[in-house]
Amino acid sequence: MAVQSGVYRGLSAAERAAERRARLLEAALTVWANPGTKTTMTAICAEAGLSERYFYESFTGLDAALEAVMNAIAAEIEETSRRAAENAGDEPESRVRASIGAFVQLLLDDPRKGRVAIVESVAIPELRQRRTELLRHLAHQSALEAREFLGPRGRSEDDDETAGLFFIGGMAELVTAWLDNAVTASADDIVDAAARALLGLYH
Repeated sequence: MAVQSGVYRGLSAAERAAERRARLLEAALTVWANPGTKTTMTAICAEAGLSERYFYESFTGLDAALEAVMNAIAAEIEETSRRAAENAGDEPESRVRASIGAFVQLLLDDPRKGRVAIVESVAIPELRQRRTELLRHLAHQSALEAREFLGPRGRSEDDDETAGLFFIGGMAELVTAWLDNAVTASADDIVDAAARALLGLYH
């Protein structure tokens, strides 16, 4: 039976390409997060069950695929944390704890994401700049959140941005140690420590 209008098994060509890209991104996340596996295009394609031809359908090369993984994780962290804060209401401490708690829960639900975005990305020179950009973006969002809900209280915008960088940088180091089992703390302990740190920086 002939395929009509590029539709195959109920999916258009664009939908099939999107499905393959999603499989490759998931495979890249799995391979990259595994310290025992060398992160290569071949390994990603094998994990996804797709040929290299389909890899190049979605990405210009390995670095582009890994950057796409990082961008997706950063967007998920930002969206998840923002939604949790909004659902917590206007009380500052509740918002802070909800936002951080949502981030920590995301790492518990899928530890690959924290390891890739915060730990493994440091080892790839081509991606270090992108990692820095994403962390600084999250620091800026922390500063905006603090300014809106904790109030200026005599602080300048530069003060808020500096505090945001301190918080996100410290959080990255804390999560790295936690994922490496260098810190024996529960998820609640991590949330408590991070919330105290953030609130302290903006008071």
